[in-house]
Amino acid sequence: MGEFKYSVSAIGQDSHRFTDEDKPLILGGVLFEGSCGMLANSDGDVVLHALTNAISGLTAHNILGKPADELCKKGITDSTAYLQLALDDLKGKSMSLVHISVSIECKTPKITPNIPLMREKIGELCGIQPEAVGITATTGEELTSFGRGEGIAVICIVTAIKD
Repeated sequence: MGEFKYSVSAIGQDSHRFTDEDKPLILGGVLFEGSCGMLANSDGDVVLHALTNAISGLTAHNILGKPADELCKKGITDSTAYLQLALDDLKGKSMSLVHISVSIECKTPKITPNIPLMREKIGELCGIQPEAVGITATTGEELTSFGRGEGIAVICIVTAIKD
């Protein structure tokens, strides 16, 4: 009889304010042309930060903190590097991602046109099919500062199986 594989889930969240600097906006590893970037030491990819935090919820090792700060000090500001640290931890715990769900709240930019590219990029980064990456977006009816255009908030839920 084979070993039973069980699934586990975790949630991650992150948010950033828009910056006044001339900085590109990158969300889910995708460049959003003509949009203002995020105030952050890194590239400010709030989607990958929320995803990294969700994976940290599975491994109980926070990447966005000291490990990410150390990378920033070395000039590594690409959020895919932080995500890779979290994925390495996940692999070390003999777990594999099977589904990612991302919910984005912002007034601008329009997220929907780039959802297919984001799903593809996140799937590629995480080693899963784009069909296993769900992304939704809302303005939140302008009830929060994110919905009023001051920044972007992301909630991410990941599901993994024990290998």
